[in-house]
Amino acid sequence: MTFDLRLVVPAVAIWLVCGVAVAFPDVVSRMAPVAWVIAALCAVAAIAAGRRRGSTDGRDRRAGRGGAHWARLDRARRALRIGWMSAALSIIGAAGALGSVATDAPRRTPAAVSEAARAGSAITVVVRTDSAPQSIRAGFDGQARWMWRGTALSATVADDRFAVDMPVSVIATTSASDVRRIVFGSVTVVEATLRPTEPGEATGFIAVARGAPRVSANPPLWLGWTARIRERLAAGAALTPGDGGALLPGLSIGDVTAVGEQLDEDMKASSLSHLTAVSGANCALVTGLVFFGGSLVGLGRRGRVAAALVALVAFVVLVTPGASVIRAATMAVVVLIAVARGRPAQGLPVLALAVIVLLLHDPWLARNYGFALSVLATAGLLVLARPLARVLTRWMPRALATVVSIPLAAQVMCQPVLLMLAPTLPLYGVGANLLAEPAAPLATVLGLVACVLLPVAPVLGQAVVWVAWIPAAWIAQVAHTASSLPGSSLPWLDGPVGVALCACAVAAIAVLVLSPSGPPRGVLATIAGGALIAGVGVYSGSLGGGALGRVLSIPPDWQIAACDVGQGDGVLVRDGDRVAMIDVGREPGPAKDCLERLGVERLELLILTHFDADHVGGLAAVVGSTRAVVVGQTGREADERVIAELRRAGVEIIQGFAGRTGRLGELEWRILWPPAPEPGEPAIGENDGSVTVAMEGRGLRSIYLGDLGENAQNELLATGQVAPVDVVKVAHHGSADQSEALYERLRATVGLVSAGVDNGYGHPTQRALQLLSRNGTVAERTDTQGMILVSPGTAQGGVRVWSERRAAGESTASKHPGGDGGPPYAGEDRGGTWRHDPAARRAGARERRRPSRSRSSRGTRSGPPRWSWSRVRKAFSPTVRSVRCATASRRRIRVSRSATSPPTTTPRANC
Repeated sequence: MTFDLRLVVPAVAIWLVCGVAVAFPDVVSRMAPVAWVIAALCAVAAIAAGRRRGSTDGRDRRAGRGGAHWARLDRARRALRIGWMSAALSIIGAAGALGSVATDAPRRTPAAVSEAARAGSAITVVVRTDSAPQSIRAGFDGQARWMWRGTALSATVADDRFAVDMPVSVIATTSASDVRRIVFGSVTVVEATLRPTEPGEATGFIAVARGAPRVSANPPLWLGWTARIRERLAAGAALTPGDGGALLPGLSIGDVTAVGEQLDEDMKASSLSHLTAVSGANCALVTGLVFFGGSLVGLGRRGRVAAALVALVAFVVLVTPGASVIRAATMAVVVLIAVARGRPAQGLPVLALAVIVLLLHDPWLARNYGFALSVLATAGLLVLARPLARVLTRWMPRALATVVSIPLAAQVMCQPVLLMLAPTLPLYGVGANLLAEPAAPLATVLGLVACVLLPVAPVLGQAVVWVAWIPAAWIAQVAHTASSLPGSSLPWLDGPVGVALCACAVAAIAVLVLSPSGPPRGVLATIAGGALIAGVGVYSGSLGGGALGRVLSIPPDWQIAACDVGQGDGVLVRDGDRVAMIDVGREPGPAKDCLERLGVERLELLILTHFDADHVGGLAAVVGSTRAVVVGQTGREADERVIAELRRAGVEIIQGFAGRTGRLGELEWRILWPPAPEPGEPAIGENDGSVTVAMEGRGLRSIYLGDLGENAQNELLATGQVAPVDVVKVAHHGSADQSEALYERLRATVGLVSAGVDNGYGHPTQRALQLLSRNGTVAERTDTQGMILVSPGTAQGGVRVWSERRAAGESTASKHPGGDGGPPYAGEDRGGTWRHDPAARRAGARERRRPSRSRSSRGTRSGPPRWSWSRVRKAFSPTVRSVRCATASRRRIRVSRSATSPPTTTPRANC
């Protein structure tokens, strides 16, 4: 099988140049003139070479040996000429890309705006909306922010107004009714704080709105009609039950606003998320339907092409032009032009031409994941689908092989890029696509028909919506089922090494399926096959060994587990099969992974210290398996929504005030704070109202301080209810707002610090770490050590600590000037997120690849892990073998206490 690669090589070269150039716009601005000179010289040389025909210079090509010689020479000359033309086009296109980057870079980041953004000044920007707003949730609490892309037309800084033309991403908190007015093409006025993005991002700044954006101008008539259609389809789909109604607008016009977090996660885990992203398949459906309709009414070829172009433009406006939509529409336009001229258009040249045109127009697409996935999926269908079907016919009927080859080809080509987003392999992705793909076109077409009918015939349009709901509900059920199966996401190496290995595997598969099917397959195919078989064997063995290691390494007698939930809290306490959880982190994923890894299927008790997003955002992971929940004081509408959701799930609600007690197996828990408010007095709010609980039994005493500040900690100490403990969950992720007197009274052996890697607060701070050290408390940190398990020591007392990774020597706080809290944070939701620092992320990744250790003495370590899967917590993250330190020669951390004497300690190791 041969492919026309004449435009593929220039497309790849231009893509690589754009990907590098957008990361260094200042350097490119200086190189652009030289690049244009080189491009001009190459263009002249390419034209001169093109004028020379591959003739035989008048030599007589008679039949026989001499004719065959000249034929071979002609083929060699033709190949050389094609290679030279491809190289020349690559250089010309690369120069064009450099020129485009040099021209657009100053426009994207004006000097005055950049200076104001660095100073943190308030800026009023007038933004033209370029995409439909999408909901971004803080978590289970239901607080929704909205994000959309736009072009800033003007900016006002300190009464100085100047015109700009820069791409921005707007993040704002506003009501759902108000956000409906922010539609494609509308103009809004946003008072915001601008944050510069990393070089290479699609937009130059992120505008975090300080208030609700104000719509100053509605979209023009030729764009305004889309908002009404999208709104009516969303309203019609909302009348249908379950996830089918939430998914239908996404399947038909790419509107995923109603898609919940759980459905979104399941769609991604089952490799079905591409169905809600408008792609070439949707464009092909639209143009195909219009072509078919044109032939029914007797339109000629060019008439049908013109009608298809009009329908395609209307469809792009309706769904809003994202990266994959633009790529698909550009390809469709090229194909339609070729059809109008009566010439067939080959797939690969059309795809390459679309890539070249789009990258020269917007070089920043080179780093857009959606654009890359769209191009790779299309290339997989064009290159690998037919050869894969031919290979699969050896084991299955031809029709089934053809159906299987389509999602398999797309999955294989896209997998290296997907690993950059989530370093896992979807085990059931191909099967889920086989089940869902037949329903996707039906839901798409019916949804588009409903879009046409709802404005003019609402009753008939709603009937079509109900019919379209059936395939949409089927797709949602397939996603839920596939994601719930065991091993739905297999782990893979993270980072460049994992991507490179996956790319090599894809190359080996391509060599095998594209090689001739006969016995003489060639040396390259043999090497590729052997390497692929060996790689599968090594991966399978490592996977099995890793699973066994995870089971063997985790101490079976753990009593307290600090889950690695990022910048948030999530702690488990258990006695046998009875488990309680204190807070659930920001997102459901890490909390769910921690529970699965420790084999916890049901919670006897859930304690929510307060309602900030980094403590309740992951509730979706546990709400269905929780019997009762202790909650703190509510003070906001979002807090009440959390309570209402828990009640709908049938969970018993217990108000957490001082004095309430209970049992968890043999463990006794007692709430120490906050006190119940007197009639007429306001409740203690937010962090200082955190439910503080103490637990005792099975050889350990522990206390969990939520996010209490120093003043609240002193008031807690003044109640006289605080006693020395073995384990303290350090308040507020190790912030500087701590009470020296409280920790001196606690004299804990171990202090659990739950913080996120590279968080923008500088948690844990140097002050908190030094405070713990002065009181003989060893700081155990989830940001550097991952999951931490605490077990009782011996019958004589003490504790044993197991951590997923070896503790880092450098504290996060030391990365920030002063070490006491870091720079001011400009986050957009309560509880905060953390800034993206690539250098720090890489340093953190290196730390996380170091071996774990289990300690009841001075840092006894296990051997290094065979590999590191990911810097992000996943359901199948590895653990490594750890030593339980049971030898008599090693000193254990022990604490002896009596009711009448102050606590005494034996010399403890610096863990």
